Amino acid sequence: MASSCRPRKMSSSQEKSPALACSMSNLPPEVEEGNVEYKLKLVSPSPSRFEHLVTQMKWRLREGQGEAIYEIGVEDNGMLAGLLPVDLTASMDTLDRMANKLGATTTVLRQRTVESEGETLEEERKACEVLVRRIPDDQQFINLRVAVLGNVDVGKSTLLGVLTQGELDNGRGRARLNLFRHLHEIQSGRTSSISHETLGFNSKGEVINYGDSQQGCLTAEEICENASKLITLIDLAGHHKYLKTTITGLMGYAPDFAMLVVSANTGIAGTTKEHIGLAMALQVPIFVVINKIDLCPKCLIQRTLDQLKRLLSGPGCKKIPYRVESDDNAVTAARHFNNSHICPIFLVSSVTGQHLDMLKKFLHVLPPSHSSLEQEKLSQELAEFQVDEVYSVPDVGRVVGGTLSRGIVKEQERLMLGPDDNGHFSPVTVHTVHRNRTSCRVVRPGQAATLAVGDWQKCTLRKGMVLVSSDLNPKACLEFEATIFVLFHVTSISKGFQATVHIGNVCQTVVISHMDTPSLKTNSQAVVRFRFIKQPEYIRAGARLLFREGTTKGMGNVTKICLEADVDR
Repeated sequence: MASSCRPRKMSSSQEKSPALACSMSNLPPEVEEGNVEYKLKLVSPSPSRFEHLVTQMKWRLREGQGEAIYEIGVEDNGMLAGLLPVDLTASMDTLDRMANKLGATTTVLRQRTVESEGETLEEERKACEVLVRRIPDDQQFINLRVAVLGNVDVGKSTLLGVLTQGELDNGRGRARLNLFRHLHEIQSGRTSSISHETLGFNSKGEVINYGDSQQGCLTAEEICENASKLITLIDLAGHHKYLKTTITGLMGYAPDFAMLVVSANTGIAGTTKEHIGLAMALQVPIFVVINKIDLCPKCLIQRTLDQLKRLLSGPGCKKIPYRVESDDNAVTAARHFNNSHICPIFLVSSVTGQHLDMLKKFLHVLPPSHSSLEQEKLSQELAEFQVDEVYSVPDVGRVVGGTLSRGIVKEQERLMLGPDDNGHFSPVTVHTVHRNRTSCRVVRPGQAATLAVGDWQKCTLRKGMVLVSSDLNPKACLEFEATIFVLFHVTSISKGFQATVHIGNVCQTVVISHMDTPSLKTNSQAVVRFRFIKQPEYIRAGARLLFREGTTKGMGNVTKICLEADVDR
């Protein structure tokens, strides 16, 4: 069972055989928080007991933002007691009735036989792990965002094409063609922009993207209509000259997880280390997919595995490599992915389809990255929507796409849009709201959406703008202070140094106007004042930032917004 493994530091033998890491006979003790519930048995509960169990399930579902894990046949201290077949069947019936009362569904993830000496086959005891899922009342589906990273030519777009379209690749990149947005991408086979693909699951964990042989693939609207869980795969560029686009995708879209794709025949090459470093700096949980295993002998695959293990377990990452070799491993990896240093590693082929089912199982079970308490806290704040895309739609007018970082946005709501070139904000009405190409009633924190703002003529709409509540009294700034840490620089950084800074959806050139130290070198930190070169931007204190210039890279946090009065002083 998944929870039979509490992630911990592996020995070398455990890294070679991940099954050894899950050889514990018992689970960790049950905790009151979270979405995991242990039940020894649920046989013929009284009406009052049943109502209590339903209330308890409702709370667990809320903790998991619509998903809960029930361990049947397990005591509160984590001991796997198991149940006889008749008791297990009765317990599962009770669990189904509890879920039905809440409008939820149940899916058996796996069963485990509890070994005991002297028992016959009829007396064999089993423990069962069940996924309970209920779509929240104000949502169409449970949605997670996964950023896809990796060096150029490792097969990222091809892998996404195979996952979302259901047809294996022909070995020459046919599966990726529908993902490209520009002609030069089709001609070169290299992604240069940010594209989004959706992978929908029903309550049983089956991918619903593919219809029958006559119907073909479902449209995005049909997927959203029938899915209980949706994985939005954000395909980012792998070539170094498109690094700006990749960083913008990681910063602006705020993905829940990152999937690093590595080619089995080339190993760690090109921008692979850089992409891992970006995910680590932004604290995005990362898992690895080794692609193209059909092209390599086992010795070459093992060499790539060894490279990854050294890199992931090194001082820069401090991750525990966990090779997924079965569906059981996939569930274990998904269950412990959020709250541990585990880094799952999948070996797949987009041509033969080998082990793709394990990757789908992992994505199906993968829980939300933020707790319900964090989401509720963000929902109670004033609205802030970051604009990443701008469209002009006939008969609709101007449409802005992006991610809601905090608050709630509804149709016909009045917000402030800006800043323009002069740093001003203007009132605007949100006429309609769409998520995943379907209309919706409300947008909540962390969700990507498009908002129609009508015939906007007051200023030029651009990426980097925000839609915010008027109660925030938003103000743009030309200067801000930040605490920065230099990851790498050839010489030393001093006053007057210019770089490109990324803060959420903001991407602009800045110059250092003040420092609390004469110079900065690699692995040193300081408090500096940045000044935007082109135009004022809307940023918040506490926001995370990345800056780069050539090979120079650094990170930090915004500590103070300097308005005009502060700059004059």
